[in-house]
Amino acid sequence: MEAEEEERPMERGFVVWLTGLPASGKTTIARELERELRDRGLRVEVMDGDEVRQGLSRDLGFSKEDREKHAMRVAYVSKLLARNGVAVIVALISPYRSFREAIRRDIKDFIEVYVKCPVEECARRDPKGLYARALAGEIPDFTGVNDPYEEPENPELVLDTLAESTRESVDKLLSWLSKKGYLDGATR
Repeated sequence: MEAEEEERPMERGFVVWLTGLPASGKTTIARELERELRDRGLRVEVMDGDEVRQGLSRDLGFSKEDREKHAMRVAYVSKLLARNGVAVIVALISPYRSFREAIRRDIKDFIEVYVKCPVEECARRDPKGLYARALAGEIPDFTGVNDPYEEPENPELVLDTLAESTRESVDKLLSWLSKKGYLDGATR
């Protein structure tokens, strides 16, 4: 290391866990938050449920047991990243409260964010047509249609994507992170 270079102190890693119904806006918020945090000089990793499932959990289906395994795998990787100073943004339906509570107990800086949106609006927005297929009986165990979504009881933050724009939701989340000290040391 050159003498004039300063060693940068370890950043405080954390996990923002965006949970909500399919098509509620989790991935959209995750990607915008990622951009904002990178612009502030933070190291960031997004773990999108659909993308991670293709690599880390391609052997799993959508039964309750498989969803739990998937969530626990995502949580494990998130914990490792956060422990090493990475801001981790998880966009994962994670429909069962017990899974999220177990993850909260395991990850020190776990921030549960409920991306709230009525199922009717999610079905209207649905870019993949999955709600229509689930309603037609083509997709079993589809969260919000024929499989439950258990709303968080005490999330750190609720983002109402029916009432708020993506920008408003991300600004609300950034403000919360800043107030709680997670953005201390960020460049902006």
